Amino acid sequence: MAILSDHEEPQQKQQTPTSPSSFSFNTVLDPSNPLGFLDSALNFLSQKSDVLKNNVSPLVKEFKKRIRAEEDSKKAEEKRRAEKKKREEEKKRMRVPNNGNGLDMESHSWAQTLQEVTITVHVPPGTKSKDVVCDIKRKSVKVGLRGHSPILDGELFETIKIDDCIWNLEDEKTVSVLLTKFDRMNWWKSLLKGGPEIDIQKAEPEPSRLSDLDSEIRSTVEKMMFDQQQEQLGLPTSKEIENESLLKLFMAQNPNFSNKNPNIDFSNMNMK
Repeated sequence: MAILSDHEEPQQKQQTPTSPSSFSFNTVLDPSNPLGFLDSALNFLSQKSDVLKNNVSPLVKEFKKRIRAEEDSKKAEEKRRAEKKKREEEKKRMRVPNNGNGLDMESHSWAQTLQEVTITVHVPPGTKSKDVVCDIKRKSVKVGLRGHSPILDGELFETIKIDDCIWNLEDEKTVSVLLTKFDRMNWWKSLLKGGPEIDIQKAEPEPSRLSDLDSEIRSTVEKMMFDQQQEQLGLPTSKEIENESLLKLFMAQNPNFSNKNPNIDFSNMNMK
């Protein structure tokens, strides 16, 4: 006998899969700071997803490393261009030296050798020595006439030997001042600090005076002249030539050495 029941089994409801929630990432990329954008994106992913739990950390690190290297390279290039532009602007401001390796100004002129600086100051004809005011100090000079504003007054480009300096009045119309340099191995770019500068690469020592120098100073002068000429021709200087020779010697003695840095300075190395 069949028993009928009016109780029906409830039908099992089908569960429809729910789609994962979506999130919006609203950070704006700043081209000048790509690493900031990347950090924001990674923080967002770590909070909203498990994707960073996988083995992607090395990839992210490499990506960030590349971006940082590109930024460093870009900054270095910008710095190099800025320095080059600055050198070019400074060179444009520099003047060609006169025949005495100095400059001719309206009220005075100056010339120099590696040992001395000569200043010629123009004064009214008929000027007497008692009318001249010439105050020479270790780092400054002032020349003028009594009762008037100084014709020349300022801080010298470099220090001088005060005991070896003299002045005299010539033909009652020019005051000649002789200054002895303290550093006798370098050219002055200008007479006074802040004054117009000359291009010292165009300064030329008198050949006849080189023979009067002692051996150490003469050797330094000749080296300076050689280096200036090499730089003007775009050729290596004496130090660069020496460095290259030492590098070749070092490589010959150490054939297994891999020189990954071509800018290594070998000049201070003791190689027998």
